[in-house]
Amino acid sequence: MIIKPIANPKIIDHLNSVSPDEEKIFLLENGTVRGSLLHGTKMINQMRVNHNLGILETLVLGHAYIGTGLLTSMIKGNDRIGMMIECGGPIKGISTEASADGGIRGYLLSNPIPIGTPLESFDLSPFFGPGFLNITRYIEGAKQPFSGQIMLNYGNIAQDLALYFHTSEQIKTLFSISIKFDKEGDVIGAGGLFLQELPGADEEVLGALEDRVNQMPSIGLYFSEKGRVDDLISDTFTDYSPRIIAGKNVAFSCSCSKEKFGSFLSSLKGDEKEKIMKEGPFPLITTCHNCGTDYEFTRDEVMELFSN
Repeated sequence: MIIKPIANPKIIDHLNSVSPDEEKIFLLENGTVRGSLLHGTKMINQMRVNHNLGILETLVLGHAYIGTGLLTSMIKGNDRIGMMIECGGPIKGISTEASADGGIRGYLLSNPIPIGTPLESFDLSPFFGPGFLNITRYIEGAKQPFSGQIMLNYGNIAQDLALYFHTSEQIKTLFSISIKFDKEGDVIGAGGLFLQELPGADEEVLGALEDRVNQMPSIGLYFSEKGRVDDLISDTFTDYSPRIIAGKNVAFSCSCSKEKFGSFLSSLKGDEKEKIMKEGPFPLITTCHNCGTDYEFTRDEVMELFSN
């Protein structure tokens, strides 16, 4: 992956002033509720630059990145988890994937998202329309991935993720996702919260915690004002005996490389290779959808790949 530079001096200064991107996993109520709090302000800004996104596109894909990142609290080692949304609205769809170590990548099926009138609110439901949300866990050593799917009900990633767990796994779950823009449309804060009941939880505890979450400050605003993950957990859930059990960095990250794309080119069929050499154009540009990186191959490089 090639990280494109963030050129906005104001954003560079801001990112240097806020707390680092990270995710903390914690337990509440004597270990009967699992939680995860993610700060991803730098990640969302890097995602925006690499994919060349506008405000609407940043909001939609940013929510998906944060939601998928929160899901990594349920995996470990070399496991990965992916979220796919296919929908009939202008968004068309979203594909994201996160690894247990905190790397997150993914893309919009439609960029830019076609809209007829200027964006008047951050209600994204009209842009999703009818569709499906699919969650896939890639567990190391498993013979095949584990997938579940629901119909979109809210057109809101946080609410539809909560519905997924309630419907597919019969587990009460809460998600809160927030991205804060300033007056110029720059992202100055981003983060999300995940809470899920574990065996032995009191039937009413998640409802009470949802009320508590609704009273807490906007997560995006909190991180834009240099708030820290540990402090938000302890301040919000102090009377639920919070206990942080793990933590990790989170980042916009992709495992693509020019070598991998070269291997793909070398595996093409003979007629496809012949067409490329005849019609070009050169340099041949291949693009990784997950991170927006372009890899260029000269005619000589392509000839060498095809000859091997």
